Amino acid sequence: MKDYQSLAHTKWDCKYHVVFIPKKRKKMIFGAIRKHLGQVLHELAGQKECQIVEGHLMQDHVHMCISISPKHSVSYIVGYIKGKSAISIARKFMGKAKNFTGENFWARGYFVSTVGLDEEMVRAYIRNQEKTDEHYDQLRLDM
Repeated sequence: MKDYQSLAHTKWDCKYHVVFIPKKRKKMIFGAIRKHLGQVLHELAGQKECQIVEGHLMQDHVHMCISISPKHSVSYIVGYIKGKSAISIARKFMGKAKNFTGENFWARGYFVSTVGLDEEMVRAYIRNQEKTDEHYDQLRLDM
C-alpha cells in the first residue's frame, strides 16, 4: 500500500513533474550556481511543506518531481520557488545585498504535469535526463 501523507481531514498523494528554464534559456546552471541551487530548491520546498522527490539540474533547465500539499496550488509553489531562488542567486552570485524586486533569473512560464500512477516512470525520466540529452547531441553530430 502507498504511503499517503495526511492533513487534519485529508489523506493525499499529489506529485507533479515540473520543468522551468532560465531567462532566454541561457546555459547558466553550472558550477557553484548548480550546487547552491540544488540546496536552495530543497529548502524552499520544505518551507512550504512540499518535498522534491526527484530532481535534476541541467545547464539550461530544471526538472523536478515535487510533492505538493493540496492546501497549496501548484502555481503558488512554483512561483515561490522560482522567485526566492532568483533572489538567492542574485544575492550570492551577482552582488545584490539588500531586499529588492524585479530580478529575473527564470523565464516566466513553466511546464507541469500530474504524475499519478506513473511516478516511477517520471522519476526514471528525470534521473536519466542527462543521458537522454547526450544521446540527442550525438545524433546531431552524425548529421
